[in-house]
Order: sequence, then structure tokens, then C-alpha cells
Amino acid sequence: MTIFDQVSLDDLRARTSIKWRAYPDDVLPCFVAEMDVPQAEPVIRAVTDAIRVGDTGYDTPTAYAEALAPFAEQRWGWQIDVAACRTVPDVMNGIVEVLRLCTDPGDAVVINPPVYPPFTSFPEHAGRRLVHAPLAGGRLDLGALERAFALATAGGRRAAYVLCHPHNPTGTVHTADELRAVGELARSAGVTVIADEIHAPVVLDGTFTPTTTVIPEAIAFHSASKAFNLAGLRAAVAVPGAATDLERLPEVVGHGVMHLGTVAHAAAYREGGAWLDDLLDDLRANRDLLQGLLAEQVPAARWQQREGTYFAWIDLSGAATAEEPATTLLHRGRLAVNPGLTFGAEGTGFVRLNFAASTATLTEAVRRMAHALAEG
Repeated sequence: MTIFDQVSLDDLRARTSIKWRAYPDDVLPCFVAEMDVPQAEPVIRAVTDAIRVGDTGYDTPTAYAEALAPFAEQRWGWQIDVAACRTVPDVMNGIVEVLRLCTDPGDAVVINPPVYPPFTSFPEHAGRRLVHAPLAGGRLDLGALERAFALATAGGRRAAYVLCHPHNPTGTVHTADELRAVGELARSAGVTVIADEIHAPVVLDGTFTPTTTVIPEAIAFHSASKAFNLAGLRAAVAVPGAATDLERLPEVVGHGVMHLGTVAHAAAYREGGAWLDDLLDDLRANRDLLQGLLAEQVPAARWQQREGTYFAWIDLSGAATAEEPATTLLHRGRLAVNPGLTFGAEGTGFVRLNFAASTATLTEAVRRMAHALAEG
């Protein structure tokens, strides 16, 4: 019995988050980054105790980094300078604030589509323009990055590169050599590297290399939100590399930090290690289960397992559908997944499926997928 099998579908449908309210009850939701898990006991205890004693005031500025530091050292051998870190309301808003420091309105932000949709919407909302360096075979294309950096900095303009590591939606975990090469390109072009490392604790194979350990000029953002299912209690921390700092980040940025969020995340980092290890084992089992089910029932599906996250980036372009695959799955199979196009044009024909779910849910999801595509 996996951690995902501990919560019944009826109990999940009693939740009021978007995963369980966006669609009617006859739709099986396998989209959005919410896991079908019971919350870790240390987090429940920490938040409950805070409410009980009225600890619902304002955030202590260093609390988050103080909790992350030992977790990062134990998991990745990464030594964080707590005093240099800054707590921010969440990863994407923190990234935007750093973009305001290192670029001007109209300057370029380089991204690697297909990629997490806010990588497009947040910079554009901040008045920045996007330059694409698409992935190649699911991995970073250094040639495309070099060309994108040159285009982004043309005319002497400032530019930034927002790196998704581990990558969402593909699940790719960039290697130390890849990151080192990125650093050399960015340094040569004068591009600031900003790394979204929110999925760092969810690495199922291999090793996660913190970006700032090989690119000292970079700034990384971390959060327990994805690994511990805490999107509703948001908080994040910006971690500068050894060759940069966050002294110019306005003090007001920290005013939006939710104290209960940092309480929950700190408890997860400090006491949730065993829970996380069990989760990772069960995610590996789910990944293999999903791979087998797709091979048996959906021959048109092509999915290459990757090292990180709990997302399956499934190529359904070979399926005979008259519409976008996610639309077919929803209309004909009553299965909700993320449409590949929302991650960029490179996602055409793909869907993103969240496999952080019970054995029964994954089995039913593939059954519905097979049924919908057979009808399509």
C-alpha cells in the first residue's frame, strides 16, 4: 500500500482546492501539481500548534532559510549562507522581483519551452519579452541557448535566463556538466541565471545539483511546496550564489510572506525527511506502474521516463484524434490532464499527467485514456 492509497477518492473529493473543484465529479483529475496524499504529521502538528497558541503574526525573516540549510546540506551537500537568503511569498513572485533587479522593462527573458506556463505569463506581466531556447530531446540545447543569449543581449541590453531545474513538464534533471556549460555561456553573454528549483526534493533517479554550486553568479529559488504538497501554504526562499547577493532586493518584498506558510515549510524540512523518502519510493513505483499500463493499453502513447518530478510528459501525437489530445481525453474519457500546448508550441500533441495518485486512480486514468483514444 503506497502513501497515495491512504486517502480514498471520496475523501479527496471532499477537498476544496482547484484539483477537486475545477471539474464535475465524473471527471478524474490528473492535472495540476497537487498530490493525493495525507499531509505529513510534523506539518500538521506545527500548523495546529501555531493556530492553538495564536502564532499567526508576521514572518521571521531568517526562519525559512534556517530550516532549509540543514535539509540542503543533508540531501545535496549544499552549504547555504542563511544570512544571504531572502524569504519571498512564492517562487514565481520572487523570480519577478529578481527580474526587476537584473533587467529593465522591454528586456529579454530566456526560457526553455515546453515549460511551466507561468514562465511565460509572469515575465510578460512584468513587461519583459521572451526569447525561446527550446529543449532538444527533453534536454537543454546549448547551441539554442547560445543563440538565445546573443539575441536577448543584442544592442547591449540586459537579459536574464529563467531555468527550470528539475524541468517541468518533462521531468529532466539537468546534470552538473550541463549547468556548468550554461554558466559559461551566461557569463560570456552577461546573462543573469535565475533557477526555479521547486521540484529539487522530488528527484527519483540520479543526483540533483544545486545550480549555484556550479554557477556562483546565479540565484536559486526553493520551496517545500511541491515535495510536501503545501501549495495552499505558500512560501519560498531566494538563495544567491557565492558571486552574487540580494542586497538590492527591496525589503517590502518580504511583506507578503505568509507566516503559517514558513511554519509549515520549516516543519517539513526539519522533520519530514522520512515522509519524503517514503513518498519518493512510492513515486518510483507509480512511475513504473504508469509506464506498464500505457504500454499495455495505449500503444499510441510515447513517454520517456525522466529523473524528477511526479509528472508524465506523454506524447499522444500518434493518436488518431480530431482535436487536441487533452480535449479528447476530457470530453470522451472524462479524464483531466494538462494540455501540452499550455507549455508552449513545442507541447503540441503532448499531455502532462500527474502520477502522484493512488494505484486505483492511475489504473482508471489509463483505462479512460485508452477508451477515449479508441473512440477518437
